Amino acid sequence: MSELSCRKALDNILSYAPAKTLQEIQQELGLSNILRLSANENTMGPSPLALKAIEEGLKGVYLYPDGQCTELRKKLAYTYNLDEEKIIFGNGSFELINLVAEGFINPGDESIIPIPTFGWYKVVTLAMNGVPVEIPIKNHTIDLNEVKEKINDRTKIIWLCNPNNPTGTIFAREALINFLDSIPKNILVVLDEAYYEFVTNEAYPQTASLVDKYSNIIVLRTFSKVYGLAALRIGYGIANKKLIGELNKIRLPINVNGLAQAAAIASLEDQNHREACVSNNNEGKEFFYKEFDEIGLEYISTETNFVMVNVYEDSTEISNKILRKGIAVRAGIEYGMPTWLRITIGKPRENQLLIEELKVALKNFERVI
Repeated sequence: MSELSCRKALDNILSYAPAKTLQEIQQELGLSNILRLSANENTMGPSPLALKAIEEGLKGVYLYPDGQCTELRKKLAYTYNLDEEKIIFGNGSFELINLVAEGFINPGDESIIPIPTFGWYKVVTLAMNGVPVEIPIKNHTIDLNEVKEKINDRTKIIWLCNPNNPTGTIFAREALINFLDSIPKNILVVLDEAYYEFVTNEAYPQTASLVDKYSNIIVLRTFSKVYGLAALRIGYGIANKKLIGELNKIRLPINVNGLAQAAAIASLEDQNHREACVSNNNEGKEFFYKEFDEIGLEYISTETNFVMVNVYEDSTEISNKILRKGIAVRAGIEYGMPTWLRITIGKPRENQLLIEELKVALKNFERVI
């Protein structure tokens, strides 16, 4: 008797490995308090206005939410000067990445993916029987000229994380414009800007203004990072009307829950909280840079809410030592960077605690005297 089997494409896919939950860490180590600086979350949390909106929204959880996110669409368009019809909402950026792959990748189509980067691009490519074409980045930064050289008549999508996760680096507007002007218009360019609000470099491209001129781009952003709504799962895409219309054909009819919509609207209204989160992040970056310089550790200057640092030893072992003290950070082995740690920038006291425990861990390797 034959057995039930899944699609062959799934045979080549490894299960996604997210950062461990606080509950998992607490149970494993018997600790009551865990500081998680491993998942690039905003430890300042959401806006008080968002929390209030969630509380009010609980009264209506028996109702189906607005499948078009009408009020949120209006608020987002107003806040970022967007056209309402050029926006699509998703259950976090994950769903939007899935939608793009489902909508555009045919069996045998190639996806160009600079690496290391966000791992879900490869997963969705394989899931659609596509072919991932991985390109090592240069000097921790995506080189668009290198990407262009890999384009052929089978190329369908190019995934560009900007700022890039895990390196935190960006490519500039001029480089992007030159790139878009030089590639075939039948290739979709996905610009994943999850960390958009944290960028301070003035050369960073303002891509939302480009979607009319370049009909083959889509910009992805999220409420998980600066807005602190990671648990509610809400992200959005910006593209020309035709592209948005195609993706809406396969989007789940009701894909964003009502509490997420209410919290996102309230978050957009609280500019002071958003600015406070960005300010805290900028101060945290400078604190880490100073400490790493004093310790003598190499780091990558970041445009995100995390920083990559080279501890010159097995970073998995270092991260485990720090974890036993109640602080979680991300080892770089999964990114092909086995001596690097990815550290989320937290509040001042959280950053200080991390540095204290990092120094203790490094003493065992005689990195700090």
